[in-house]
Amino acid sequence: MKSLFDPVSLIEIKNRLNLIDQTSSPKWGKMNAGQMLAHCQGPLRLALSELTLKRPNVVVRSVARIFRYKLYDDKKWGHGIPTAKEFLVKNERNLDKEKNALENLIEDFHKKGAEHEWPIHPIFGKFTSEQWGKMQYKHLDHHLRQFGV
Repeated sequence: MKSLFDPVSLIEIKNRLNLIDQTSSPKWGKMNAGQMLAHCQGPLRLALSELTLKRPNVVVRSVARIFRYKLYDDKKWGHGIPTAKEFLVKNERNLDKEKNALENLIEDFHKKGAEHEWPIHPIFGKFTSEQWGKMQYKHLDHHLRQFGV
């Protein structure tokens, strides 16, 4: 599984991200390109402790932890996976502004590196640095594939 901590994977993600433009449309889902770019910032901001999520009840956390390995395994995610309400983007967004913000967050995440002490995820619990890097790559890959890049 690729990771945002790997320099080659980082370049790949950045190159694919640069292919997103005003004409990009989704193969599935309801978000347009600007909304998708804004949405992709959420998990990175969470990892960088710039965003907090409301901690769900113990039942939701227990069920979520059963499926946590799917966040960083080698299998591609399906369509329509539920997300935290804090990651939902329904209003219109400026594509260039959101792309720039996402590029900066990706770079910040990469620079922190695998040796960084990452926060405990409020829904899924503690992840290793390796798991954080893989799931951030996997989330970005999922949405870039959504837009055909």
